[in-house]
Amino acid sequence: VQLQASGGGLVQPGGSLRLSCAASGNIFSLNIMGWYRQAPGKQRNLVATITSGGITNYAESVKGRFTISRDNAKSTVYLQMNSLKPEDTAVYYCEMVVRGVWYWGQGTLVTVSS
Repeated sequence: VQLQASGGGLVQPGGSLRLSCAASGNIFSLNIMGWYRQAPGKQRNLVATITSGGITNYAESVKGRFTISRDNAKSTVYLQMNSLKPEDTAVYYCEMVVRGVWYWGQGTLVTVSS
């Protein structure tokens, strides 16, 4: 399984960004996709996940601001990030769990700064 993330960049506080992550390879139809983030000097933490059935889970810090969605036909997961704050600055990693095996994409940097 390969994961290709895109959509990071520099945005001002209060702005929006949309991240995308496309999966390819031997993908089983039942899986969980999601996003984690890692700020400088900190551990990698959950942002949001979504099952193939559409059940979502969010970190408390992003609830109401971020929305995770997926297109199963395209094996792609999205993260719509609104009302961004400087503390959202981090490298964002997409992940997929298939039959208990974790896969990670390359990170994409999101910088929230004026």
